Amino acid sequence: MCGRYASARKREKLLQEFEIGYDGTSEELAADYNVAPTKKVYAVLTRPHEDDKDKDNKDKKEKPEPTRQLRVLKWGLVPSWAKDPSVGSRMINARVETLAEKPSYRRAFAQRRCLLPADGYYEWYKIDKKTKQPYFIHPADGAVMAMAGLYEFWKDPSRADDDPDKWLVTCTVITTTAEDQLGRIHDRMPMIITPDKWEDWLDPGLTDLDRVRSLLDDSSAQRGLAAYPVSSDVNNVRNNGPHLLEPESEEESLFRISGG
Repeated sequence: MCGRYASARKREKLLQEFEIGYDGTSEELAADYNVAPTKKVYAVLTRPHEDDKDKDNKDKKEKPEPTRQLRVLKWGLVPSWAKDPSVGSRMINARVETLAEKPSYRRAFAQRRCLLPADGYYEWYKIDKKTKQPYFIHPADGAVMAMAGLYEFWKDPSRADDDPDKWLVTCTVITTTAEDQLGRIHDRMPMIITPDKWEDWLDPGLTDLDRVRSLLDDSSAQRGLAAYPVSSDVNNVRNNGPHLLEPESEEESLFRISGG
């Protein structure tokens, strides 16, 4: 699974790296070195927005063109049909193998896909029955990690229609099988989308599930990743700061996942 990650890039940097056409964020998120479920996170998605058209076009009721946007979402997907938003805390990950079958994810998989920017993610290696060693796994070249995600809208029936908090927008991280050396740490990892596939992955007009699945049938994104042990301080969600990314021991050898 993917239950923690680091996201310290500034908003301006993400706007550039993902070639964002519209900044839909209402706030600048602080650098977070211990992103945990239910927190606010940056997400890249493509959908229409009203600012795409001037007033004259709006009056003609022309549909705005889809635009790549940066948004702030809540981690933990709440399906539109959920009775209670608390279900989101249990839906932080979606297994790639069952996306098209699970009622909670299949509609979003077809039309509401996103990218969740990260510097890397944490995973825990089980040393013995009582001990787990956290590792930080990240692109060896320092590039942004674009984790595949889904997002969904949930309407709060207890709020008035003009309440800005009427709609809750949430997301989940898609996970896949970890191969080779990564699989030695943990058998699951976030699905990573390479830049050449960003446009198709985000395209809301691409609803053919076979074509969408083909974007995920690629293990090359696992190549070029590096992993090293870090302090168990990351285990506590209250701990935060760049010190969480420091290697726990200089004697521990780092490894890089090489291509095959």
